[in-house]
Amino acid sequence: MHMDAFLWMFLPVFVAAGSALLSFYIMQARMEVAIARERETLAEARATINSQKITMEERIKATEETTKRLAMDELMQDIRVEERSYVRESKSLNASKRSMVMQERLFFRNIPLSNWIEHEMVVEEGHDLDQLPKESVFSTPTIHQGEERLAVSKFLHDMSAPQTASIMPARIPAFGAQ
Repeated sequence: MHMDAFLWMFLPVFVAAGSALLSFYIMQARMEVAIARERETLAEARATINSQKITMEERIKATEETTKRLAMDELMQDIRVEERSYVRESKSLNASKRSMVMQERLFFRNIPLSNWIEHEMVVEEGHDLDQLPKESVFSTPTIHQGEERLAVSKFLHDMSAPQTASIMPARIPAFGAQ
C-alpha cells in the first residue's frame, strides 16, 4: 500500500510536469510561427524599401541627366558666331589688288570668346564672287541638297543670290580702326 500511496501522490505531479512540457513546446512552436510571420513581414518591407530606393536613385539620375542636358542646350543657344565682311582695295604703283575680307568671332551672350579671325580672299578681274571659297572657321560640315559641303556665311550666301550678285559691299571699318 505504501507504494500505491506514493503513486497516487506523485501521479498528479508527473501529469502536471508533462502538461507543463507539452504546453511549453506548443507555446514555443507558436512563438516560432509568430517570429516567422514577423520575419516575412520584415523581409517584404525591406524588399519594398530597397525597390523604392532603387527607383528613387534612377529617378534622381534621370533628373540630373535631364537637367545637365537642358543646361547644355541653354549654353549652346547662348553661343553664337558674329560675322562681318568688307572689300579691301590696296593700290600700288604697279598693281591694284582687290580682296574680300571676312571676319568671324565667337560670342557667349554678349561676351566675346575669341578674337576676330580674318579670312582674306583675293578677287581678280573677271572672277565672280561665287567662285570664292565659302568656308568658315567655326562652321561644321553639313549635308545640303544631297551633296556634302561646308556651311556658307550669310554674306556670301546673300551675295550669290541673283538680285545682289553685282553689288559689292561698302568698306566697313574694323572695331577701333580708323
